[in-house]
Amino acid sequence: MTRIAVTGAAGRMGKVLIEAIDEADDLTLGAAIVHPDSSLIGADAGEMAGIGKNGVALAGNVADVKDAFDILVDFTFPDLTLENLEFCSQNRKAVIIGTTGMTEAEKEQVKVAAEKTPVVFAPNMSVGINVMLDLLHKAATVLGDDYDVEIIETHHRHKKDAPSGTALRLGEVVADALGRDLRECAVYGREGFTGERSQKEIGFETIRAGDVVGDHTVLFATMGERIELTHKASSRMTFAKGAVRAARWLQGKPAGLYDMQDVLGLKD
Repeated sequence: MTRIAVTGAAGRMGKVLIEAIDEADDLTLGAAIVHPDSSLIGADAGEMAGIGKNGVALAGNVADVKDAFDILVDFTFPDLTLENLEFCSQNRKAVIIGTTGMTEAEKEQVKVAAEKTPVVFAPNMSVGINVMLDLLHKAATVLGDDYDVEIIETHHRHKKDAPSGTALRLGEVVADALGRDLRECAVYGREGFTGERSQKEIGFETIRAGDVVGDHTVLFATMGERIELTHKASSRMTFAKGAVRAARWLQGKPAGLYDMQDVLGLKD
């Protein structure tokens, strides 16, 4: 049975990941990692996650549980993710990364590490959002430059990066389909006298409020009609189940950088 380690185990996402792994018949929680200064170290991970004792003691460092897992699941922060990834690449441990907010330089570090170990890296592990990415590419290709594109995303008040990694990925897919460079055509919010909208810009609107898990809408609009593709996540379990699916798929894969499109068989 494949053994999974969850880092950031005491966080909102970490607890849900532990629950999702517990529900999987073919996976088991091998390790759970919290901040090295946490008072929870040594406590039972299952009890902490609210699913009952499972005999896995919370650890303060991935190196402390080196021999207890086969795949690490990391939904934490860029600096910690890269630190964990480096350890895993040196010790032949597969990695699933759901961390967002990485710079281009940090993403390049992920790419380099994946030369030594298999890595699934996706800003959103939801099966639904990844199906939406596939539909979005097809829609943008057909609609072309005649339609204005706006991306609207809403998340809970605690989210630290904006726009969300998912919103940026949606923008990248549209830009790719339309032959544009998102770095050149993205517009992040508007204020004041902005003038008319240019034909090729891709706009982003960010909302942070309450406890919204994650809503994303891509709006295509032209004279006389508009099309909206929307995904709404009502539970973090959506992302956790996607990570579990990625863990199943990743078993036995060679070193390389993969994403959820690979996991779901959506690539041509």
